Amino acid sequence: MSNFAELGLSRPILRAIEKAGYENPTPIQAQAIPTALNGRDIIGASQTGTGKTAAFALPILSQMVPDEHPQCLILEPTRELAAQVEDQMNLFSYYRPTNVVLIHGGVGYGNQLEGLETNPDVIIATPGRLLDHMSKGTIRLDKIKFLVLDEVDRMLDMGFLPDVRRIIDQCPKERQTLFFSATMPGQIETLANWVLKDPVEIEVGGRRAPADTVSHAFYPVAMDQRDDLLLALVDQTHFDSLMIFTRTKKEADTLAHLVKQSATEANVAVLHSDIRQSDRTKALAGFRSGEFDVIIATDIAARGLDVSGVTHVINYRVPENAEDYVHRIGRTGRAQQEGDAFTILSADEVDFAKAVENYIGQKIERRKLDNFDYIYTALLDDSPPRPIRAKRGGGGGKRRRR
Repeated sequence: MSNFAELGLSRPILRAIEKAGYENPTPIQAQAIPTALNGRDIIGASQTGTGKTAAFALPILSQMVPDEHPQCLILEPTRELAAQVEDQMNLFSYYRPTNVVLIHGGVGYGNQLEGLETNPDVIIATPGRLLDHMSKGTIRLDKIKFLVLDEVDRMLDMGFLPDVRRIIDQCPKERQTLFFSATMPGQIETLANWVLKDPVEIEVGGRRAPADTVSHAFYPVAMDQRDDLLLALVDQTHFDSLMIFTRTKKEADTLAHLVKQSATEANVAVLHSDIRQSDRTKALAGFRSGEFDVIIATDIAARGLDVSGVTHVINYRVPENAEDYVHRIGRTGRAQQEGDAFTILSADEVDFAKAVENYIGQKIERRKLDNFDYIYTALLDDSPPRPIRAKRGGGGGKRRRR
């Protein structure tokens, strides 16, 4: 289908879509929206950056009618994703007033309690804080008509599946459930079979394949030179917007200090779960607006977050989970824009690198960085020197802020 008007959405929702500047549905939206409007349960998957939030938000908003009880519950694994979905729900309900309440940890209970007292139509929540409210009796889910489980594989990674089961147990059996997960390990398949009724399966693109618009490579280096190579990559890469991923929160903090000291023209933000919620919100908003042109993050930023215009991604280490590699480098090359992703590789990570290549079904190119004084490592024997190609927007060398 070539436009939203053909999908069966209500007139107020179509007006909001037009006001927001969206013209044509993405493939996941074109398939999921009519199916959801027909009342079917859905299990959906597509590459990151393809518009999954609108795929469930638009049909739910089209179907809802005023009520005295919460009608829709949307579960998200992280606070940032929950806040992002809240923004989208408010955007799409511009001409159909909808009371949306956001429930997550890291902040006080006051505003959340006040919001719940207004009989919201939609609750968007992370599992832990939602269970807190349920135990206090401040939320009841017995009238829920629409249940959305988003980024379910991420919830599994974070240990939330027992909490999710407890929450679903409190929802009515008669409901519509929309279930989105990039991968389907055994635990999630079991959950899906329990949660969904005769679901329609929708998959767009390869769940394991990086976007074709991303150029990605491994940069082998001796373990003692990992920091030096990272700083050299930052210095020599002509980026407009750069995300650096680390495995741990401590690494993120340490690298932020190093990059701030070395790259004097870079405005650096840090994002991980130990940072206060207000600072996490500020970091993400500043990165989106261009106030920060480098953000150093754990995998909290790897999935689902709507951050457009990221020109480069650097993995400080090879991810231990192969699917995280696809999610991380998917932060660039979004919406058919080109992007570059570099991963620093040392000898202790060879098995992780092989796992990534097996997962995506392709060999990843090894590169050397020009003018970097390498200490010998056997990894370099298979890595012929190759200059970094000229980046978009101008000549070589470090880019200058405009």
